[in-house]
Amino acid sequence: MTTKRAGARGTERAAGIEVRPVAGHIGAEITGVDLAADLDDAVVAAIRAAVLRWKVVFFRGQRLDHAGHVAFARRFGDPVVLPRRGKASPDGFPEVETTADRLELGGRFGMDHDEWLRRRRHTLLRGWHCDHGARVDPPAATILRAETVPPYGGDTTWSNLAAAYAGLSAPMREFVSGLRAEHRLGVGYQARPGDDAYVRHLLDHQVATLHPLVRVHPETGERILYVNGYYLDQITDLSRAESQALLDLLLDQAVRPEYTVRFRWEPGSVAFWDNRATIHLAPSDNAHLDHPRVMHRVMLAGEVPVGVDGKPAEPLTGSEPGRW
Repeated sequence: MTTKRAGARGTERAAGIEVRPVAGHIGAEITGVDLAADLDDAVVAAIRAAVLRWKVVFFRGQRLDHAGHVAFARRFGDPVVLPRRGKASPDGFPEVETTADRLELGGRFGMDHDEWLRRRRHTLLRGWHCDHGARVDPPAATILRAETVPPYGGDTTWSNLAAAYAGLSAPMREFVSGLRAEHRLGVGYQARPGDDAYVRHLLDHQVATLHPLVRVHPETGERILYVNGYYLDQITDLSRAESQALLDLLLDQAVRPEYTVRFRWEPGSVAFWDNRATIHLAPSDNAHLDHPRVMHRVMLAGEVPVGVDGKPAEPLTGSEPGRW
């Protein structure tokens, strides 16, 4: 049996590693481990437990290459192989997706990346998302490592959706636990006048799922307020006005500062988060800086979310379990 011992400042020690919480409800930094090494089962179990407890964990000073990144991910699940990746992603490692923020969508739809972001994330809440949340089986977790980062700016923020649900009043928890909502690509996008290549792309590659508004975490049993600003369109069985008012309330609840943690990236930093219990916000303060930000991510295959009533999410179009 692996022993845990609490130290100063809430640090826990298990299997030779240290887990130090960095915020009250979410986030912990893990030290004493080389992710490129051949990790024993006790260390893997300790990292998994930390991810489940703190929702996102951070490692610094790691020297992972693409092969090491994939090997580390495999200790925790099956890496997703995306059928389509950007040109910056590496050949020979189909599990690795490279995001170069200033180049990712530049020119792809007849607009530069900044304009695309303005049309896609035109409110403060639109950028908050879980990875691939419109799918019927969103990834269970994401492991993101930093290769090149600006000297300042470019932080990522995560929020704990289990804490957000627990923070609702008892009558509101009971009410939302029985609801479902449609998640789909392109929610809230403000189209360009006339022909818009991105709108055509959305119509040709639409993905939509009816998810429970509150899902039950398959490992911890926690109830998760399953909302985000990027994919969530409408709560079913409510009028459009009722749905919008309730979504605004729930999204405000989900990203209250006390439920969040913000991480300052450095080259060699790694973030490992539970995609089922968090939403995150990509940075928007570095687009004007003349510094590249190159990140590599591997996602782990997830399960179909299940609601409090025991009913699974229902695919509407564009995805099916286990098929990417």
